[in-house]
Amino acid sequence: MTDAIKKCSANETAACCCMDVGTVMDNSDCTANWSEVYPDRAAAEAALAQLTGNARAVESDPCRIESEISDAAGGVRLQVNFTFSCQAESMIFQLGLR
Repeated sequence: MTDAIKKCSANETAACCCMDVGTVMDNSDCTANWSEVYPDRAAAEAALAQLTGNARAVESDPCRIESEISDAAGGVRLQVNFTFSCQAESMIFQLGLR
């Protein structure tokens, strides 16, 4: 058992090789990024509205949403950065997109 604990690099408890949540989620990455090419501007705007709704559903404090729609090969590219107040909200949002 001692060898298993020595091999782990995160802060763990000796009882079960568990790690503290703060080791994984330290609020250093609160931003989720989205980039996708859509056939036209209307489809990109509809996707932005859907993504914005998803972000608003998980936010505790207002999420900062920065978006850009630009021409791309084969359509238009939607690029969005969602900055949440904490990393947990960012992870919940990203998991909801899968």
